[in-house]
Parts: sequence; structure tokens; C-alpha cells
Amino acid sequence: MAWVLKMDEVIESGLVHDFDASLSGIGQELGAGAYSMSDVLALPIFKQEDSSLPLDDETKHPPFQYVMCAATSPAVKLHDETLTYLNQGQSYEIRMLDNRKMGDVPEITGKLVKSIIRVVFHDRRLQYTEHQQLEGWKWNRPGDRLLDLDIPMSVGIIDTRTNPSQLNAVEFLWDPAKRTSAFIQVHCISTEFTPRKHGGEKGVPFRIQVDTFKQNENGEYTDHLHSASCQIKVFKPKGADRKQKTDREKMEKRTAHEKEKYQPSYDTTVLTECSPWPDTPTAYVNNSPSTAPTFTSPQQSACSVPDSNSSSPNHQGDGVSQASSEQLQPSATIQETQQWLLKNRFSSYTRLFSSFLGADLLKLTKEDLVQICGAADGIRLYNSLKSRSVRPRLTLYVCREQPAPQGQQQAAGGGGDSGAAPYVYHAIYLEEMVASEVARKLALVFNIPFHQINQVYRQGPTGIHILVSDQMVQNFQDESCFLFSTVKAENGGGVHIILK
Repeated sequence: MAWVLKMDEVIESGLVHDFDASLSGIGQELGAGAYSMSDVLALPIFKQEDSSLPLDDETKHPPFQYVMCAATSPAVKLHDETLTYLNQGQSYEIRMLDNRKMGDVPEITGKLVKSIIRVVFHDRRLQYTEHQQLEGWKWNRPGDRLLDLDIPMSVGIIDTRTNPSQLNAVEFLWDPAKRTSAFIQVHCISTEFTPRKHGGEKGVPFRIQVDTFKQNENGEYTDHLHSASCQIKVFKPKGADRKQKTDREKMEKRTAHEKEKYQPSYDTTVLTECSPWPDTPTAYVNNSPSTAPTFTSPQQSACSVPDSNSSSPNHQGDGVSQASSEQLQPSATIQETQQWLLKNRFSSYTRLFSSFLGADLLKLTKEDLVQICGAADGIRLYNSLKSRSVRPRLTLYVCREQPAPQGQQQAAGGGGDSGAAPYVYHAIYLEEMVASEVARKLALVFNIPFHQINQVYRQGPTGIHILVSDQMVQNFQDESCFLFSTVKAENGGGVHIILK
């Protein structure tokens, strides 16, 4: 029994020795001097996997970078866009930096480029009504601009321009090879565009956007190169500094774990790449004199002639009625839709509806149009699309007394001049209850030159002539019927109209 146990110990010790010997060489060939991670990564399998990953430098390299010298807010969460506070009217530097690599965009080497800086709305809802918002601001601040260039402080900018019709944009030329800084001043504040002010409102955010263009073959700066923007809020003087301090104090009170969810505050604001701001080339083209004659159509010519057989107020032949009676057809092309918008005084929305056919525009509901265009223009556009006419305040039926002058056949619809011919009355619709409106509508319907009408009288008891005044018109009964005749004025210049 002892011999068996001894044999087991011998066998076990031999196996251990053999196992240790077999492991003794492991790691000698992979020592510190021979082991290299770069050699492992150089294996074909890793090369193939690495080649499939896009390189940042190869995917996108913007030609320019714009940096605004204003600190970002520390109260912005990670992965959210930065927010920068600005003081109203204070000059802020935007550095225009050439970010090209060797060989990038060689066609602008040694040449100037044009940049347009804009202050625009950040909220999409306000972007839809930008024109109305800016017009309201202009009305309250006559002579002021939303955005200005501080030219004395700016460096390297050439041929600065501001368009009086674009109060929120400035443009200039600059050489990417030279140091360039544009100092801007924003004069609107964020709370000016809040629904109503009761104190403590949260102001709307704006965007500062820079669009840069190069020359085309005709020498015009229309070829887009690069665009970038950032989000801002504008406060009254010193208000941005107080807001920045408040945000910083709030962040200091947060725990370390909560601070990890927020971005740090940076001394400068780097504008991030974005889509170019949609300019209005369509509106410029449509507003040019070359396209204006396209509105001269047989339909328009027909509208200028009074339709005596029609009972619609839209057929009175005045300029306002011509615009409202031109209906947009569902079959209208994009160009025809743009022309209709221009003709009906909706030129500020041509860019917004630049891709709409007539059918597309007609499908929009009243609520859609109010949301897009605002309450005033939205309702007006809806009524124009649906051809809703203004309900007249007073309707009168008038007939030219026989025997009629030679123009009766045209005015009375060919009733003839025999005594047996029926009296044909024409409807006139008054939008204003004044005597001059009566004279104007009579002149339109019966083709009487308006400037030749001296007075309008109403024949009273015993044949007396009573001057038609505004007060008399206001006391006319709706749908009253009148015969009228014309007599030459005493001095021979013009005529008097007598209602009977």
C-alpha cells in the first residue's frame, strides 16, 4: 500500500514538471521588445475594417469659418445648439477665417468673395411671418435698421452695402487671404416679437447667419460657397451681461453630476454650418418690368368693362374689383401662381409659395393660411382664393330715362330707343355711403366721364332739384329704384345727373 502511494507521488511530480516545462517558453517570443500594437493593427483584417470607416478630413472640410467674439451661455445642455447673449446696439466682432486646405476651391484664390450677414428668426413659426413681423417693427421704429455694420471698427471689408428694403441684412466683399473682421450691431431685442408684453416675457431667439458667394462667369456674386449660423438672444444694453452672470451662478449651484449634462461656456461662438438662407430670386424676377406684361390678358381687359347684366359687386370696373375678380385656377402653373400672388398684392409670399401650383394653393385651408401668413394676410389670401367679395352696404337700381342718348344701347344692353322698349335697370353697389360714391358708380356703369359730373340731384316734390348729400345717401332705402337723366351744366362744362 505504501508502494502504491509512492508511485502516485512520482507520477504526479513528473506530470507537473512536464507541464511546467511546456509552459516555460510561452511569452518569450512576445516580450516587451517584440510586442507592438501597431503590428497587430497592421494585419489585413484590421486594415480592411479601418478602410471602411470614413475619415473626418475627407468627408467634409468647410472652406471658411466664422467666429463671433461673444461668450456662449453655460446653461445649455449637451448636444443642444449653443446660445449666445448680445446687448442691443453693441458692436460684436465676427472673424472671417479662410479654412481651406491646399488646393481647395482654387478658383477664389487671389479673388474677392461676397458675404451677406443676416439676423433672422430662429422659430419656424416666425419665419413664415417674417415680412409682417419686420414691417411691424419698422412701423414702430421708423428709420432704424435691425442690423448694421460698424464700419470704422471693421477690418478688411470692401464695398459694404445695405438695402433699404432689407433692414435685417448687410453685405460686403472681402479677400480670404487677408485678415477680415466684420463688426455688427443688432438693434432689435428678443422681447419685441413676443405676443404681448406684461413683464418678464421670454424673448424669442434669433439667428446670425453668414452666407458667402463667389463670382460666376458673368462676374456676379451668385455662386454659393458656404453658410453658417448661430443662435442668439438680444437684450437691452447690459442685459446680456446680467443674463450671462445669472446663468453662471445657477450652474455653480448645481451638483457635479448635474453639471455634466451641460456644455461649458466658451469665450467665442463658432458659427455652425447650415443651409444657405433662401433668397428671393423668384420675387426679384417677377417684380422686374420684363415680366409685368404677362398680366395683360383678355380676362383682365374684359374686367375693365362694366358688365351691365351682372348683379355681382365685383363687376363694377374699378381697380380693386379687377384684382379680386381675377380668380386663380386649379390648373395654374407655378409661374401663373406666382403672377397671381403678385397681382393680388401678395408679393411678400412669392418666395414662400415658390413651388406651389394653383391646385396646391387652393387646397390650403383658412387655418393653414392664417398660420403661414398671419391673421390679416391669411384671411385676405383665403378670401382672394375663394373669390369672396365685400358685401355692399347699399344696393341701388338705376335706369337711364328715355329718350336715351346714342350710348344707351351699349349701356342698357341693347334695349333700343323706341317708346315700347322696356326699362332696363342696372344694379350699383355702394361700399361707402357717400354722394361721391354714387356719382362714381353711375359714371362706371353708364360710361359717363367721372370728371364731367358736376352735381347729382334728386327730383323732389313739384319737380324741385335736391342736392344729393352724404346724409341723403345714408337715408336711401336698400334696393331703391331710380330713373335718371343728364342735363348740361349752366356754364357748359360737364353735366348734372338728376335721380327721379
